[in-house]
Amino acid sequence: MEKIESFKINHLNLYSGLYVSRVDEFGQEVITTFDLRFTAPNREEPLQVPAMHTLEHIGATFFRNSKIKSKVVYFGPMGCRTGFYLLLHGNLSSLDILPLVKDFCSFVISFEGEIPGAKPEECGNYSEQDLNTAKIYAKKYLDDLTKYNRLKY
Repeated sequence: MEKIESFKINHLNLYSGLYVSRVDEFGQEVITTFDLRFTAPNREEPLQVPAMHTLEHIGATFFRNSKIKSKVVYFGPMGCRTGFYLLLHGNLSSLDILPLVKDFCSFVISFEGEIPGAKPEECGNYSEQDLNTAKIYAKKYLDDLTKYNRLKY
C-alpha cells in the first residue's frame, strides 16, 4: 500500500499549532483539513481521553454553531491523541480561521454547565468526560497559539 500523506510528515518537527494538513479537490469543490495540534507529538504527553472527549463534544458544537457553520464538514480527534482535525468547505488558510480557533479555546475555558451531547441517548460513551482538564488543555493551546504563532498555511 502507498503511504498516506499524513504519515509522510516528520512528526518530530511538529509542535503545538494550527496547520493546514491537506487541501482536497472534488471537482469544483474544495475541502481544507486543519490540524489543531494541541501537543508536540512524541515529546509531550498525549491528551487524556476523557478531556479530549469533552473537547470533541464542545468543539463540534461550537464550530457547527459558529459564523462558519455552513463550511463545517467535520471536527474530531486524532487517533494519536495530540489534537483534532477540522475539515472545512473551501480553500482556506490557517490565518482565515485562527481567530475562530482562539475563540473556541476561550469558549472552552469559560464553559460551565452540561457538556453538549453527554447523555446516554446522545453518545456511545457519554460518561467519559473531564471538563476541568479540557479547560487546562484549551488554555495551554491558546497560550501556544498566541505566544508562538505556529501556523502553516
